Amino acid sequence: MDKTVHSLVSEQFSPRAAAYVTSAVHAKGEDLETLAAFARGRGLARALDLGCGGGHVSFALAPHVGAVVAYDLSEAMLAAVTQEAKTRGIANLSTRQGMVETLPFDDASFDFVATRYSAHHWHDVPRALKEARRVLKPGGRAMFMDVFAPETPLLDTFLQTVEMLRDPSHVRNYALREWAAMLRDAGFEPDTPSCHRIRLEFNSWIARMQTPPVQADAIRALQARAAKEVVAYFGVERDGSFSIDSMTITAAPV
Repeated sequence: MDKTVHSLVSEQFSPRAAAYVTSAVHAKGEDLETLAAFARGRGLARALDLGCGGGHVSFALAPHVGAVVAYDLSEAMLAAVTQEAKTRGIANLSTRQGMVETLPFDDASFDFVATRYSAHHWHDVPRALKEARRVLKPGGRAMFMDVFAPETPLLDTFLQTVEMLRDPSHVRNYALREWAAMLRDAGFEPDTPSCHRIRLEFNSWIARMQTPPVQADAIRALQARAAKEVVAYFGVERDGSFSIDSMTITAAPV
């Protein structure tokens, strides 16, 4: 009962490291294609993957940068990333363990900072964004990719509830306007977000986090009783599968 947010995140993800390396939802996506296209040909010397999870941002960046650091709270996740990098023959990837709110890197030590599907687990997003800004070189760029919340309270509440039922380490999906405000407050000027939808196949979504049956049943019960506006927005299907919104925001330090 006395777990911190950070210990809960590590506890949730460490036993599931291999699942996140192989997860189709995480291993593919137009945001990863956007990331690779952005990095290609820029001559980036050093990149940082914040909250690297299964390492897919690092793997996408590695061919286009001098070196990439995969950074995560979970040592087990970092071990899985290291093993997968060896399997793929990636030699310019290193790992570092720690919290995103206190990065163990010098000021202005990276040309590029990226994070994907991680920020909704962070204890203090504004502080983490300020740390990302601190370690970014003048003239560098950053890219933030995550699920974002709808502005409508009804839809926002539904999303946060099913996320928490599935995974108690979930903190919050933020709305686009919240992201813009936090980035500006941290010292970034964000570009216009690029948005797309992700379909979550219910059984694999639950299995990846090993959600207990009682909580999986609660999600299904919530879907079954949800307002028609919720069902329509999230495209809730008979088997419980549904779709969510994802964004990519590129930002420059100011």
